[in-house]
Amino acid sequence: MKLASLKSGRDGKLVVVSRDLKKMTEAVAIAPTLQAALDEWRLTAPQLEKLYDDLNIDSVQSTPFDPCQCAAPLPRAYQWVDGSAYLNHVELVRKARGAEMPESFLTDPLMYQGGSDYFLGPTDDIVLSDVSQGLDFEAEIVVITDDVPMGVSKYEALNHIKLLTLVNDISLRELVPAELEKGFGFFQSKPASSFSPVVLTPDELGSSWYKGRLHLPMQIHFNDKKFGVPNAGKDMHFHFGELIAHAAKTRHLMAGSIIGSGTISNKTSSEKGTRICEGGVGYACIAEQRMVEILEEGQVRSRFMDIGDRIHIEILDKSGNTLFGAINQKVVTNEVV
Repeated sequence: MKLASLKSGRDGKLVVVSRDLKKMTEAVAIAPTLQAALDEWRLTAPQLEKLYDDLNIDSVQSTPFDPCQCAAPLPRAYQWVDGSAYLNHVELVRKARGAEMPESFLTDPLMYQGGSDYFLGPTDDIVLSDVSQGLDFEAEIVVITDDVPMGVSKYEALNHIKLLTLVNDISLRELVPAELEKGFGFFQSKPASSFSPVVLTPDELGSSWYKGRLHLPMQIHFNDKKFGVPNAGKDMHFHFGELIAHAAKTRHLMAGSIIGSGTISNKTSSEKGTRICEGGVGYACIAEQRMVEILEEGQVRSRFMDIGDRIHIEILDKSGNTLFGAINQKVVTNEVV
């Protein structure tokens, strides 16, 4: 089934969305918000599935679905942790600054805890007060869990995945080095992330979802020009079960926890990504393109995002239909006087 949260109060209003994303119907009689639905998933999921089936055969009252009315599916969440499951991305970052990748990265996932008290909706503007901060997009897959017990195995963890969607894990790249030097991790360099309008249950993905990975290309357009089409299933070193188990190693995860894959990155035969214009799959962030430029040319040519730039992120199924709807954002200024 497919669900969304309309903008309403702090936590949105839950609606069920048709498979083709053309219509919706309110689900507040079952659960007022997506978080409320996840809190009682065993009870609410069958009722929401029934409503979803009825919506798809036009047996319930519906209205047109408009992504512009949507907040993030979870406008705020109890937990947002992001991994870095695509080691090609990690390796390129380190190579660009002359560092080797430690062997431990092959067995122990990288993960950071992001701010989850406020998320952007799929069409909300990205506010940038200072262009010199190095605004970048990062196209990723995320899963949303029910209650996960501490110490869960990587195989059991897969059963706790209830929903999937997309995230633009927005970064301010020029703030990252100074923060990491402090040894306390990201904070100001990671502003609010934005999410696709729709979340869906794994069964909606059919054969494209297996072994804890989504095997479809991510479609990324930067200023209406194709920037990347990396496959989300390829080169994902740690599957989502492993990422969840890592996050739950020393703590329980509450229902509504969001676990990110990290920036999607495909490795090529040359061990570097290749641009779309060169016949490659491109990139899921500007930083990776800049890394390849450093490795190949010794200097950076690509700029980070500027006021007025647009980013479009979505995934299409094998028939060319959008699965989650699109993240479609514009960068705007918020000049500090």
